[in-house]
Amino acid sequence: MNDTNIYSSTGRRKTSVARLQLKDGSGKVTVNGKPLEDYFPTVALQNNLLQPLQVAERPKQYDILINTHGGGKVGQVGAIQLAMSRALILADPELRPALKKEGLLRRDPRMKERKKAGQPGARKRFQFSKR
Repeated sequence: MNDTNIYSSTGRRKTSVARLQLKDGSGKVTVNGKPLEDYFPTVALQNNLLQPLQVAERPKQYDILINTHGGGKVGQVGAIQLAMSRALILADPELRPALKKEGLLRRDPRMKERKKAGQPGARKRFQFSKR
């Protein structure tokens, strides 16, 4: 098999990590060994996942193999979006301005804040008693 037209990339959001392989094909999307419709049953999640392909105007040009873990479904979709955008740029660097304009190349930095020692939560403090 010719490895020159397989593009690999990684995306992250919150605690989710997505590893993606993009290769020329007919538009088949596989997530963790399952078809896209089985792994992400809602149409909204499917549309968000495929947004980079819509922006690039290449919805059926590539076969996509995705491995993802951690977090929830929405976090995984965000990680896949970033990975797919990065892989599309590897395939065609001229897509960068269009993807950047849509905000698909920005890694969402929001994460859960860690719990601090000696306190019940990240920001919560024990009850203060004046007397």
